[in-house]
Amino acid sequence: MSDRVEVVVYGAPDCKLCDDAKAILEPAAVRLGFRLRAVDITSDPDLETRHRTSIPVVEIDGVQAFTYHVLPSRLERLVEAAQAQRDSGSS
Repeated sequence: MSDRVEVVVYGAPDCKLCDDAKAILEPAAVRLGFRLRAVDITSDPDLETRHRTSIPVVEIDGVQAFTYHVLPSRLERLVEAAQAQRDSGSS
C-alpha cells in the first residue's frame, strides 16, 4: 500500500471556523486513515497573504478542497478518491 493521503488545514489561532474544521478533520483522520497537518498561517507572511480572507483552507494531497467549512460526506469521498489514485499509481 502506498503512503497515506495528506490533508492540510491552513488556519490561525482564535479562529472559530478553524476550530470547527479541526473538530471534523481530527476524528475523520483516525477513521479514514489520512495524515492531518495543521499550518498556522500567522507564522508565514506569504501564507497569511494567500489565505487570511478564506481560512480555514483545507487541501487534500495539495488540491484545495474546502474554504470556511468542511463537509464531512464530501471529505470522505475526496479522501477515498485521493487514496485510490495513490494506490493505482503505485501498481
